[in-house]
Amino acid sequence: MDANEILGELLTPEGRDNPYPHYAAAHGLGPVAPLGDKLWMVPGYDAINETLRASEFGPWDDRYNRLFTAAEWKLHPSVIALTKSILDTNPPDHTRMRDVMARAFSARRVAALEPMIRQISRDLLDEMADEASDGSSVDFMDRFAFNLSVGVVGGLFGMPKEDWPRFKQLANDWTLVFEVTPTEEDTAIADTAYAEFETYFEALVAKRRTDPGDDLVSAVVQITDQENAPLTAEELVCNLGVVLAAGIETTTHIFGNGLNLLFQHPEVAAGLHAKEIAADNFVEEVLRFDSPVQLIARVAREDAEIAGTRIPMGEWALLALGAGNRDPKRYSDPDVFDPTRTAIQPVSMGAGIHHCLGAPLARLEGSVAFDELMERFPKIAPAGEPTRRDRLTIRGYENLPVTLG
Repeated sequence: MDANEILGELLTPEGRDNPYPHYAAAHGLGPVAPLGDKLWMVPGYDAINETLRASEFGPWDDRYNRLFTAAEWKLHPSVIALTKSILDTNPPDHTRMRDVMARAFSARRVAALEPMIRQISRDLLDEMADEASDGSSVDFMDRFAFNLSVGVVGGLFGMPKEDWPRFKQLANDWTLVFEVTPTEEDTAIADTAYAEFETYFEALVAKRRTDPGDDLVSAVVQITDQENAPLTAEELVCNLGVVLAAGIETTTHIFGNGLNLLFQHPEVAAGLHAKEIAADNFVEEVLRFDSPVQLIARVAREDAEIAGTRIPMGEWALLALGAGNRDPKRYSDPDVFDPTRTAIQPVSMGAGIHHCLGAPLARLEGSVAFDELMERFPKIAPAGEPTRRDRLTIRGYENLPVTLG
């Protein structure tokens, strides 16, 4: 199979459900393979790392948009918002915005969230126990994974608890534009979702200006106002929206993907419960083995190379993060789930200047969540077949029914 055939298989329902055999086939083509139409597939771990860190590549350039013409993308608020955020900007705008967001999203602020994460986890586990007190099953994704993710981000942002539930569907809908081939319907759904994000955050920012608190939104507003507006009003809203949506989507599926792997590997579950396997190492292996983020794209903003292959300016590299994480040249037995590995360094959270700003928080949430889950319900078990979301870029479960033992 060539790269085009592999990509075609990945875009089928079967390929989206299990992309890993196709990634293995991609490794047989080398670290970089042509897809045609100014597009390249990059499955190699080192090649992905190289591209993510290279200044010649960027996540966006409005001269060379891979999904829309110059006229089309400007019609979609869901896409425009990404181009105004740290996710899809390049220096110097990215540098300016990331500096503000990173100072507000400090290591101190993240570390201070651990007691809150632990308490929300315990409260949700209590609720699950009540719901399953008659021995019935509960949906782990709905009752725990999403609620913990949105609760942590909601607490970080200082959002009223009654506002949290609305963001499950909104984050799901906006991130449709991250898929490789979003349909017109997908983009319309994403546009509608972003419009609600925008309205909400405009009001929240205005409130924090008159009534600040000890939260991320207040910190970003304060830095912006005190330093002669390093973020425009539009950039401020876009960046807050991206952090919220990405935070919900990423951690929700770390929890779901991780729990299903525990079901497949009961010896690992026992090791976590007995504290013989460190929860943080388990989370790293989940990120490597079944990452919530499978693909990202980078455009050559000038003539460049990846692993010795010339990539002309304006051409796109499709970085198969899920493939890189299972590159046999980087990991021995890459298709074996083994949280006792050493030096696990998945590319799931990116690298270089666009390394995920929320990565430390996502890892902290995962470690605390699985520590609490296995302490409370060491006999948690599947209650029927889980349902995968029909997506390739952001991989996770729609439903994961469980019994608590």
